[in-house]
Amino acid sequence: MKRIKTTFKSENISTFKKKLFKWSEYSKTSIFLDSNNYPQRIGNLDTILALDPYSKLAFTNNNSLEKLDAYLNKTQDWIFGYFSYDLKNELENLESNNISGYSLPNLFFFQPKKIWLIKSGNIEAHYLNESEIISDWNKINSQNIDDSYEQAEIKLFPRLSKLQYEEKVNKLLFHINRGDVYEANFCMEWFSNNSVICPQKVFQKLNQISKNPMSAYLKHNHIYLLSSSPERYIKRIDNRVITQPIKGTSKRGFNHETDLILKNELNQDPKERSENIMIVDLVRNDLSRFSYPGSVKVTELCKVYPFEKVHQMISTVESQIDSKLKMIDIIKSTFPMGSMTGAPKIKALKIIDNLEVSKRGLYSGALGYIDPHGNFDFNVVIRSLIYDSKNKYLSFHVGSAITTNSSPKREYEECLLKAEPMLSILR
Repeated sequence: MKRIKTTFKSENISTFKKKLFKWSEYSKTSIFLDSNNYPQRIGNLDTILALDPYSKLAFTNNNSLEKLDAYLNKTQDWIFGYFSYDLKNELENLESNNISGYSLPNLFFFQPKKIWLIKSGNIEAHYLNESEIISDWNKINSQNIDDSYEQAEIKLFPRLSKLQYEEKVNKLLFHINRGDVYEANFCMEWFSNNSVICPQKVFQKLNQISKNPMSAYLKHNHIYLLSSSPERYIKRIDNRVITQPIKGTSKRGFNHETDLILKNELNQDPKERSENIMIVDLVRNDLSRFSYPGSVKVTELCKVYPFEKVHQMISTVESQIDSKLKMIDIIKSTFPMGSMTGAPKIKALKIIDNLEVSKRGLYSGALGYIDPHGNFDFNVVIRSLIYDSKNKYLSFHVGSAITTNSSPKREYEECLLKAEPMLSILR
């Protein structure tokens, strides 16, 4: 089916975006992607809302990428969705028997009836049914915005105590010092049973305090993902591929002087730089599998970016590819992303699966879109809450990269720093 595009203007884009998000709540399935107008980013799309499936992939835990490829060839349209971290078990000889609070497919994508794009101050509606555009425009603009929200306190409990966490990291350090791996991303879960939240309101609160450029909200029936991610997994623009791994985190200062000191300390920290460079080498190797020889370039190395709550060390790696290369071949070569796994990747995946106690699920996966031309953009699902409203289960994961120079105590403190935004909005 052909999409109809209609362009609108709004006197206040910020207010319109809030109304658009509120209006989307009627739909059982929606994805809202928000850059929060972050200045240092790639691409011209500020915000995207996709909702109301016209078609979707069935629940899949086997041959998932082949099914996705067939679905892409069939639809030839915009599709939105996610890759779960457990897709790794299909791509490599891996398995995970850890506990999980969710039952999710290894990937999920849908073709929306309705898409709203905000870019460069313009608003675009891309609909399969043209007759609904003006009616929906009026409904969106008639929404009443109420930012007030009183959340009853929810206590989330870590799966690992501080002592248990440090014991696990010491076991990981044993593997590193023995030479099994030289870096691995170790994660743990915070969880709460019998929790009741308003996912839309909690996401708005999380997004407000973090303002990260790869933020995303997913609603599919009773499953919600509330993501305030700063990290891009991978983006394709025609014959160009871009990935931006994050390794290296420090807190923000309370004033300009202390903030600058903390930023410079992160920039010069040999441990954080070595973590980042190790993952850059892994990512370069992943991209070289499908890119033109000699085209893989590191365009930014260990650049420190400021965000609302933390400084992050980010590198940017790009390459040139054949314009006919399939999207699934790129995913097969790069997923899971290096920043959330380790190096060598497969050995790191096996070790961390043995040491972690709960499945990551959507965490460490990726969420985003594929456009009708085969271009795509996906975040890394971090700094994210996952909520099952049917079973009232709420959780999030945090993690850090472990190398030979890691201190279990410092790594635990980094996890607490990353957990703070999620914990704070639920107090």
